[in-house]
Amino acid sequence: MGMDNSIEFAVRGVLKNPILSVLREINIAKILIQSNFIKREIGIAPFQIILHFIYMLVMNKRQSAFVKQSGDAYGKDTYYRFVKDTRYNWRKLLVLSAMALIKRIRPLQKEGDHRLLIIDDTVEPKRGKQIEGSCKRIYSNKEHRTINGINIVSLNYTDTHSTFQLDFSLRLNDSRRREVADFTNILHHKSNAHKRRIEGLDGKNIIALNMVNRALNQGVEADYLLVDSWYAKPDFITQASELGMPVIARIANNVRIWNFKGNHKTLDALHTARQSQHRIHKSHYGKIHYTYFDTVVEHVKLGKVKLVFLRTHKELLVFISTHLALSGREIIDIYKKRWNIEQGYKDLREYFGLGREENRLYEALIARITLSMFTYNVLTYINRMKHEPQTLGQLFRNLECELEALAISMQLFLQILTNIANISDNLKTNKELRQIIAIIGAYTKKELGFMCES
Repeated sequence: MGMDNSIEFAVRGVLKNPILSVLREINIAKILIQSNFIKREIGIAPFQIILHFIYMLVMNKRQSAFVKQSGDAYGKDTYYRFVKDTRYNWRKLLVLSAMALIKRIRPLQKEGDHRLLIIDDTVEPKRGKQIEGSCKRIYSNKEHRTINGINIVSLNYTDTHSTFQLDFSLRLNDSRRREVADFTNILHHKSNAHKRRIEGLDGKNIIALNMVNRALNQGVEADYLLVDSWYAKPDFITQASELGMPVIARIANNVRIWNFKGNHKTLDALHTARQSQHRIHKSHYGKIHYTYFDTVVEHVKLGKVKLVFLRTHKELLVFISTHLALSGREIIDIYKKRWNIEQGYKDLREYFGLGREENRLYEALIARITLSMFTYNVLTYINRMKHEPQTLGQLFRNLECELEALAISMQLFLQILTNIANISDNLKTNKELRQIIAIIGAYTKKELGFMCES
């Protein structure tokens, strides 16, 4: 074994970079090629730039701070050009990497764990008037009013214990600030980037179904699709069932949307008529106590479905399942997992920069959101594989400290060796030592992706 190989082996044994290890496990080089992230004749390899963006998010550093504090950072224009490049297929990068991570956690899944797809959307404030993909009036459930911002419709995968981001789209309503035809970058009408722009003009239900269809075509395996009452309409459930996905959803108590066969056509009428015919079960979720019963009914479009009527001290909630074999208890327990996507949005905002993108161009906005979700998936996988899983926030803080400490420590160590090598009276072989220092520095940068100044 040569000196170079010996030093690389020694450095890799000490500098155990969990992020780089995961990317090697899933063969990120192959995924990048499949997603058209190909290094051009001149310039920097896309993998290195993506790695820097991951470190920016994990270390909670703005791009300007990262460039300033890391001697190995590229110029700020390098990062800006990268995210606005229209040749890269960001959607494919996200779904292929997520599938690779999901495949690796499959041996950890227990027999009774349900694999679920979850559809939901969130609104993130954006005040800039020239931000492509933003709208002037979008209703925010978080703020209970209309705001300026972007509407992100996303698809998640969960196996109860871990949640992964699979896909997303930016929905453009009638109040969009800029028309798609007026976006800055000029694209060919058959390009993936152009198709991603115009899909935002579709309704949220169509966007959601297209995402489910793409995920299934890519080989994602799931038992049920979970949606809230906004998406749970007869047409949507019918089309999801045609894709082969059984649906579990909460449905709105709205007589214009839900009408059933028989003497009792509305949800209120069904609840009143059938509660005396079925056993009423009692349960609780935290401090919330409730009663529930389930019944099979027939719908004009959906045919036979199972409804679960759940009564709290405040309101009546109704859930629907196209899989009749599930019990009422199972339907409720599975639907509770829909909360995972809400927690995912919270973590993305708090730790991964969602909503804080400093980009005006549509393609750059797509790239930065994808990088946030990609990093979220990597950290979710690291947390799942740990023997003592933490909250994602705690893992985030630990990785931030660990990576920065490693980078600074190695930089100081190399400075010490360099100072020793400069003392010519103490060493006769300072030329060899300087050669060793250069090799250690190169492999340290290779393992960490960057070096920090102390």
